[in-house]
Amino acid sequence: MSVPIYLLPATFIDSDAANVGAYAYETTLGIEDDIDRIIALYRRIRDDIPYTPYLDYNDPQVFKASWALEEGIGFCISKAALLAACARALGIPARLGFADVRNHMTSARLRQFVGGDVMRWHAFAELFLKGKWVKATPAFNIGLCEKFGIKPLEFNGTEDSIFHPFTQDGQQHMDYIRERGSFSDVPLDHIMTCFRAECPQIFNSAFVQGDFAAEGAAEAKAS
Repeated sequence: MSVPIYLLPATFIDSDAANVGAYAYETTLGIEDDIDRIIALYRRIRDDIPYTPYLDYNDPQVFKASWALEEGIGFCISKAALLAACARALGIPARLGFADVRNHMTSARLRQFVGGDVMRWHAFAELFLKGKWVKATPAFNIGLCEKFGIKPLEFNGTEDSIFHPFTQDGQQHMDYIRERGSFSDVPLDHIMTCFRAECPQIFNSAFVQGDFAAEGAAEAKAS
């Protein structure tokens, strides 16, 4: 494991982008401890940037940290990339972890979009804090969680924080079915190859304007 590579700017974890650096420093102003700085960033990225799966995946920009920050929206990969980029901008080593997950928190339209309930190449950030790697998943903002009836995911900086397996009423939420590994940047070629083979409908532009939060609220009300 070479920590220095996890401090460098990369194509998608673009920690050298002006907006990323400004966001990282603004969010952590006056906070000295690295864990406390990452917690502050985690909470802000989780809640200030609404999650949506309905993006134009033909455009590589949607995978970039600076793009999510500029557009004010993102999905698991770009939001994890933003947390990693902010960490690197502050001198904290960071990388991305990926896994395939079976998602029970979904909608009929999202199942059509991804071709079922398996979300391939789901991403989380991995931060090197106090001598060890810890996982943090800032994907789902509080507003979205409320509409789907799930608990917002917290992160304490010392323990892995991936998705809760159950909703607030005890229904299964998400389980990890395949580990994809850790990477110093978004492995876009691998992801695109998988998407085109396993879920080609994800490139259908008809889905780009979808409102995932509204779908979740409607399905929760119907149930």
